[in-house]
Amino acid sequence: MQKKIKVAYLLDNSNDWIKKYIKKFKLLKKSKKYNSKIFTNYRRIKNHDIVFVISYTKILKISFLKKNKLTLVVHASNLPKGKGFSPIQWQILEKKNEINFCLLKAATKVDSGEIYEKDFISLDGTELYDKIRYFQAVATIKIIYRFLKKYPNVISIQQKGKSTFYRRRTKKDSILNINLPIKKLFNQMRIANNEKWPSFFV
Repeated sequence: MQKKIKVAYLLDNSNDWIKKYIKKFKLLKKSKKYNSKIFTNYRRIKNHDIVFVISYTKILKISFLKKNKLTLVVHASNLPKGKGFSPIQWQILEKKNEINFCLLKAATKVDSGEIYEKDFISLDGTELYDKIRYFQAVATIKIIYRFLKKYPNVISIQQKGKSTFYRRRTKKDSILNINLPIKKLFNQMRIANNEKWPSFFV
């Protein structure tokens, strides 16, 4: 009997919005080829064939990468542009409606690894936070499925071009300027999580 390929999904306890979609789209379903499991503690992941790191807000050490065969990250920008934090939110604030997604190899430098898969979503500019997250989940799971279907016959390409970086967002980024009309504030309100980081004014 062929040994199953061990797959781990590493999520962040403080940012685990994707968890319900992993279950909804059946990434954990029983398979003849894969044995899959969700983790929120990276220390519990050892000797796995593939680790998918999804919306994880901490930088993983090289020692972790060495404990598993292949660690992959899903990042929502057209790399090497838009490395760093909250790429979807920053791009919406830049009034972009087409958001690219990359499945790339985790590396010691942030979002600099080889790219295995690409996809994109198209927004119409009216979607609010929950709808944006839904589209993000669909694109994320779509490229993961595509990769798993091909594995181990997968091909990667090096990133080319000049890198740009997005900084980490803070509470201050959610402050609304009361001197601006709502139309100009709308994108800022669209990306707000009303439970964890709501828009507000002083």
